[in-house]
Amino acid sequence: MDNTEYLRNFEKQLLDNLLKLCTEYKMLDGVLLQSDDVTARWEELALEYIADAVTQINEYPTVAIAWAGYMGMAVANNWDSDWAAHSHDEYRSMYGPNGFDDMDEHIMLHTLNIPLDSALAKDVEETLRRCAYSALSMMRHENVEPQSIMAYYVFARMAKVMYMIGAAIELKRLGYKFEQVNVPYSC
Repeated sequence: MDNTEYLRNFEKQLLDNLLKLCTEYKMLDGVLLQSDDVTARWEELALEYIADAVTQINEYPTVAIAWAGYMGMAVANNWDSDWAAHSHDEYRSMYGPNGFDDMDEHIMLHTLNIPLDSALAKDVEETLRRCAYSALSMMRHENVEPQSIMAYYVFARMAKVMYMIGAAIELKRLGYKFEQVNVPYSC
């Protein structure tokens, strides 16, 4: 198996695992809610996020992974509220007063308008932290050599999946859901 296929399989398995975990925590309903706009935004933000997060991975590995989930929540919220105004917000607009370190609190308070002492904030924090632990565990079971090029690529895939999970959590919170539409067949 080549590296691209390996990474694609790792990403799919991680997404499936985290989707299941978030469903158990009642943050999702077994499906990954998504928007093409929100998904595409990851590609624009990923390099800056990963540059920040990779410096945190040794001391704060769950933070390095989980903050991508908060970023996904922020982008999904901006997509819902006023995409024309926010579709090109700079990555650093998600920083808190301490930069990357308090991005989670800044997003919760100033983008999502969720009080930090609320039950919802605690549920989001717990869910994203558990997802980050699960992602780290999965990476460790893969026996990827730490600080290798492959470790960097695996970390990038983990951050992407966390971003997608965060976006899905926010879309669900905003009331989005998948519904089957029956379209009558006509000639």
